[in-house]
Amino acid sequence: MKRKILISIPAYNEEENIFPLYDKLMVSLKKKENQIDFEILFINDGSKDNTVDTILKLMETTENVSLLNLSRNYGKEIAMSAGFDYSNHDAVITIDADLQHPPEIILEMINLWDQGYED
Repeated sequence: MKRKILISIPAYNEEENIFPLYDKLMVSLKKKENQIDFEILFINDGSKDNTVDTILKLMETTENVSLLNLSRNYGKEIAMSAGFDYSNHDAVITIDADLQHPPEIILEMINLWDQGYED
């Protein structure tokens, strides 16, 4: 049975980064697609730009993207907490939407998990 991992992404005014982030994530995650089912959850944290519309466009073309739309800007920590509350997955990985952290690091984390690391 495949493990299920949620990639949780708080987003505030990130319309320019949604597609580039998704594309980079998919390049990395495809390497583990035979072992793991990935869901990518964007948590819109009250964006004032077209972040939600951009995520909805992405959702039209893929089945592994979801959206939580917070009613206003609560801050990154609350958005992250919403992702944890949403999850029924084996693991949750949170990453910033602005590509500050390279998505390739997710594979390193999964490889460490495979070796028995839990923290």
